[in-house]
Amino acid sequence: MLKDEERDADNSMRRHKKKKINADELSNKKEIEVLDNSPKYGLSTDRERNRANGSSKVMEPQDADYSFVPFLSDEIALLILARVPRSEYQRLCYVNRRYQTLVRSGELYSIRKEIGIKEPSILMLASGESNWWCYDPRSRVRRNLPVLPADECFSSFDKESLCAGTHLLVSGKEISGSVIWRYELASDQWFKGPLMINPRCLFASANCGNEACVAGGIAPTMEILNTAEKYDPESKTWNQLPRMKQRRKLCSGCYMDKKFYVIGGQNEKGDNLTCGEFYDTEKNVWELIPDMLQKDAPTWSSRSPPLIAVVNNELYSLEASSNRLKVYLKMSNCWKDLGEVPVRADHSRGWGVAFKSLGDELLVIGSRALSHAFRGMTICTCKPDPELDSPPWRVLENDGLHWSSFIFNCSIMVA
Repeated sequence: MLKDEERDADNSMRRHKKKKINADELSNKKEIEVLDNSPKYGLSTDRERNRANGSSKVMEPQDADYSFVPFLSDEIALLILARVPRSEYQRLCYVNRRYQTLVRSGELYSIRKEIGIKEPSILMLASGESNWWCYDPRSRVRRNLPVLPADECFSSFDKESLCAGTHLLVSGKEISGSVIWRYELASDQWFKGPLMINPRCLFASANCGNEACVAGGIAPTMEILNTAEKYDPESKTWNQLPRMKQRRKLCSGCYMDKKFYVIGGQNEKGDNLTCGEFYDTEKNVWELIPDMLQKDAPTWSSRSPPLIAVVNNELYSLEASSNRLKVYLKMSNCWKDLGEVPVRADHSRGWGVAFKSLGDELLVIGSRALSHAFRGMTICTCKPDPELDSPPWRVLENDGLHWSSFIFNCSIMVA
């Protein structure tokens, strides 16, 4: 009996010692873990520390350092980040929350504007696609924009688009009436409004420096307009401009020599117009240019507005009937032929083709083939020269049947 009691007491003491040893080991282990989680030379990230400790678990990055770039002031860091290619800004959002807030605030775009850094990107909506998408000609990367939250009526009917600063404006009609949806690049979101002072469709538009101008078009009452207005992306408001000399619809606009030009179209009688006019900001009046377009141009009843673009203050046109590139000679008020373009604009009378200025290059998007069965999107650019008879074209994309070649809307954002 006594031996049994001694044996029980001995076992109890052993268990107590074991618990104490385990507690001490646990305490030491926690101290070791705390030390292991401290920064080490060459193991500065959570991912690397976990790999060194033999752990497969990936920890989320922590915002311990509140500077954008270690050892640099925020002022210098922002000047560096503003020079990062704009196509990489989406990736910056994944660095940490502070980077995401910076990109979404639009501050980097303001700095880029101040130091004169500009990159063009192509925003478009093609046939058969529900989403707008953005194409970066530098990296040749395409990404979808967020879904535009409009009603079915807006999605089904014709739309007009233009860019001003970091805003993309898409004008159309919903069940409730005329509407404008605004995509803001910084926040990567769509917003409704603001509506034009005089809602319109089939109008001329152009990105005029830091603003966008519109003129002419058809009002909801079917009146052919000669009114004009400009959009300010800073205040998100429209301001009235003086009326044009001529009422016109199906016209085109461009920005050249710091003036807003409106060219071609049809008047209230349905007559094709060969005249153009420009808005003189200093005099605050419109000046008419007779016979700016060629009189012998085809007079299709359903042709598109003139396909025009300005590069280095030179006006170029794509003649849809012949697929020829032409340059406008200002002194003689005539056009010079510069050869054939690498896409077919004639199969739909100019509709479904994008012809734009892309910095110091011309951009054309469409199909190379005439047959509907083999139409795939082709994106080409060239650096035009009025002195050259046939500028060399560079193919950026030739995607066969993967991308639709019929372009509903296309605008160039420079930011």
